[in-house]
Amino acid sequence: MDEKENLYLCMGSACHQLGVYEVLPKIQELISTYNLEDKVELKGSFCLETCSAGIVMKFKDKFFVNINANNVEQKFKQEILPCIQ
Repeated sequence: MDEKENLYLCMGSACHQLGVYEVLPKIQELISTYNLEDKVELKGSFCLETCSAGIVMKFKDKFFVNINANNVEQKFKQEILPCIQ
């Protein structure tokens, strides 16, 4: 079985204030919906140092920025999912 890749969700104070805790359950749901549990491990991360770019996620060496509760599903499908698959 392949090693899981880490998908990091920034949990720094700026992202916290921007509503990362509304984004978190949606990401967990999307990972489940697309049956990615065996491919990715969702992990909270300390500040990813892109505070001015809104809530941030990182997969391998790629950053996904300006994520919020309203666009997380679209960003996941368009940007994050292709990198995982």
